[in-house]
Amino acid sequence: MASSMHVRRGDRVRIIAGKENGKEGKVLHGYPEKQRVMVEGAAMIKRHTRPTQKNTQGGIMLMEGTMHVSNVMLLCPSCSQPTRISRRREAGSLVRVCKKCGKDIDK
Repeated sequence: MASSMHVRRGDRVRIIAGKENGKEGKVLHGYPEKQRVMVEGAAMIKRHTRPTQKNTQGGIMLMEGTMHVSNVMLLCPSCSQPTRISRRREAGSLVRVCKKCGKDIDK
């Protein structure tokens, strides 16, 4: 069963654990079933690709890898602080709320 995560695609996050500790970036992709996220410019991996019609060169490509969602912390768009979130039901849907400033994260 896939549970919801505290970050979504497009959120700005700060990495709080691991070798990329302290870096900030945007969430490119979320994998809720595996509890992992792909952060822009972090956890870079090397992918060996063979030449194709689209990529005639082939070779070793550098691309973002995934990391566990517990290693990232959401940056609040209003106060720009790394924060935890709470959820509030509003008009039948859940809205994420910053624990530090109390403002809505989802607009």
